[in-house]
Amino acid sequence: MTTDVLGSPVKRVEDPRFITGKGRYLDDIQMTGMTYMAILRSPYANANIRSIDTSAAKAMPGVILVLTGADVPYNPLPMAWPAGGSSGVQNNINMPRALATDDVKWTGEGVAAVIAETPEQAADAVEVVHVDWEPLPAVVDTEGATQPGAPQLHENAPNNVVFVWTVGDKAGTDAAVDAAEVVVRQRIVNQRLIPNPMEVRGDIGLYNPGTDEYTVWMSSQTPHIQRLLLTAFVTGIPEHKVRCISPDVGGAFGTKIFCYADMALVMLASKLIGGRPVKWVETRRENYQSTTHGRDHVTYLEIAGKRDGEVTGLRVKTYANLGGRLSTIGPGVPTTLYARVLAGCYKIPNVYCEVTGVYTNTTFVDAYRGAGRPEATYVIERAMDLFAAEIGMDRAAVRRKNFIAPDAFPYDNPSGLGTAVNGEKIYIDSGNYEPALNKALMTVGYDDLDKAKAEARTRGKHLGLGLSTYIEVCGVAPSKWIGAVGEGWGAAMWESANLKVHLTGKVILTMGTQPQGQGHETTYSQIIASELGLAMDDIIVQHSDTLGTPFGYGSYGSRTSSVGSTAAIKAAGKVREKARRYAAHMLEASVDDIEVVGAEYRVKGSPEKKKTLQEIAFALDLGFSLPEGMEPYLDETAYHDTPNCTWPFGTHIAVVEVDEDTGKVDLVRYVAVDDVGNKINPMIVDGQLHGGIAQGVGQALWEEAIYGDDGQLLSGSMLDYALPRASWMPNLELDETVTPSPVNPIGVKGVGEAGTIASTAAVANAVIDALKPFGVRHLDMPFTAPKVWRAMQSQEVRS
Repeated sequence: MTTDVLGSPVKRVEDPRFITGKGRYLDDIQMTGMTYMAILRSPYANANIRSIDTSAAKAMPGVILVLTGADVPYNPLPMAWPAGGSSGVQNNINMPRALATDDVKWTGEGVAAVIAETPEQAADAVEVVHVDWEPLPAVVDTEGATQPGAPQLHENAPNNVVFVWTVGDKAGTDAAVDAAEVVVRQRIVNQRLIPNPMEVRGDIGLYNPGTDEYTVWMSSQTPHIQRLLLTAFVTGIPEHKVRCISPDVGGAFGTKIFCYADMALVMLASKLIGGRPVKWVETRRENYQSTTHGRDHVTYLEIAGKRDGEVTGLRVKTYANLGGRLSTIGPGVPTTLYARVLAGCYKIPNVYCEVTGVYTNTTFVDAYRGAGRPEATYVIERAMDLFAAEIGMDRAAVRRKNFIAPDAFPYDNPSGLGTAVNGEKIYIDSGNYEPALNKALMTVGYDDLDKAKAEARTRGKHLGLGLSTYIEVCGVAPSKWIGAVGEGWGAAMWESANLKVHLTGKVILTMGTQPQGQGHETTYSQIIASELGLAMDDIIVQHSDTLGTPFGYGSYGSRTSSVGSTAAIKAAGKVREKARRYAAHMLEASVDDIEVVGAEYRVKGSPEKKKTLQEIAFALDLGFSLPEGMEPYLDETAYHDTPNCTWPFGTHIAVVEVDEDTGKVDLVRYVAVDDVGNKINPMIVDGQLHGGIAQGVGQALWEEAIYGDDGQLLSGSMLDYALPRASWMPNLELDETVTPSPVNPIGVKGVGEAGTIASTAAVANAVIDALKPFGVRHLDMPFTAPKVWRAMQSQEVRS
């Protein structure tokens, strides 16, 4: 009997090829006749293009083709999430072109492309393309861009406003704030981040003149979506004439969801040079300049309540920087994914949020690990700490008092997720928040905090403890809701899987989701092994190629485990049912008398009368004796559109020490109690939490994308952009509570973003707690040593 591996920490089946250097990433792909593309990028953040002279570049050794915007007969890149319901957003959209034609709106926007025999020849030729520029004043400040007199980026966006989007009951929230015993106000900044996957982006385009077909290899989270966008919206090439393949993807964190100009350029260039392959791989500098950034919010929060700790209202105004032009789903991040979950895990009866999307002369901003949820968690968790400090109440007690009660589910979120659209209603389906908080407090020794602070003072350190009790929305579904007019998402959110049992009993699962290092090949194998009673070694999981996999929407938003895995379970169920019917035929029994035990199909009451799945597959695939109406072969496809999102939650606690002489912040303990429902593979869950926590801590303590007033990216390399290091992190103390999700058959919720969502606020609250003796009420991230030292000295900050 095969042991059920579902829920076991089995080793990842992908890892042997990765840790031995046998992975096949985009830049590993070599082809006969390969050519190489380099892109000339604007040195200005805001400028008109008077003319472009490519003659010198065309004369350079090895140059095959030079392209400018005038040579590209394609539409601008598409907008897939225009924040439906926003004031004027449909008219204010300004998307990038494959190459800029008349002007540029950020430093690094592509202006010309050179295709040459070698990468070095392409890079050399790009340097001699001459552009006659008309530099213009730039604006990089999110709030400042909306003020009178600021440089205007686009004629159709007065005051650089992309949209003004609101959610919640304004009148009710205004009344709650006006009537409250206590109101706390604070301006907070969620700074811009650069995502930094290990593998930068790249593409290879190959045109086949004989069939008039294209193949595009791309480092992407969403090959099926990219084929749709590139064909239907950008190039006009029929969709069935394009094949998109994502080889092994070395990390993404959201940046590889989107449609980029280079994807279209390699397709066009390959056709123009007669079908030779064209490869483009960005440098890390290009990755910093021209691949999407994340976060970048300026928020004014007001939290209102009673002196007994009850929170009665939350009013928020946020300015969201979206860059010089828009990315594929940029407007959806600060609206649906942020504003609709601002209340977090708290029962706040009155919530209102106004979001202003803003154009600035910076790289476009889009989803980055957590995508709106970390920003929302930071707002509400800072607000809860500020409120607790104002009324003199313990931070944990304030949270407990305002938690949504376990018997209140399903719970309608007052910030809009409960709104019915197209007959669909999203609600928080389950939760039990206090046990996670209690477990985390006990683990960290919360009752001994004062003693720990006193001990730290003897060493010249100021110790601080920060709480973050978070909730996350995963799966972002169902399609009828997210795609409705009220949300504006331009696609569905279902997922697909195809399952084949070959004649020998070996199984191939092809899926529409796209891994980038999460371990999908392992977790899907565990699910199918459990569903069909097979050994994992008998299962191969395939993905990433639009030719061989059913259409799927890819991997992002922690949707694979809840949506993709359910499609796989449905496909396995179809296989099992067909095998059961054929077993009844083979055993001359009624279908109702066939029971399934692992991979065996038995006659009830006569266990010796049985057939294995392998025997059934062999006979059924041969098809020598089929019941009337039954087709041969076990080959089933399933699609799943989840009826609701899933809702992970938990409590994270950070403990920091601040050096009183230097302001240096050290993270000395980190405790995380997460509830992600049932776990397919606990080891993979822990790995996801480790990575997510590190990224969130990085934002709190070190990371920040900084632009000069002229729009130059000052943090444009790893020399200037501080990423977290393993040596800077303590041992992460992980624990769990388990509240299974009711919306999928195995009760999973998703975990890919949870660590990032919770950790930033936990560390921020810990640093502010450490600085209380200095009268510091709030400080914006990142908490670098100079900033913290100045805060400890500054009377202005204290006041």
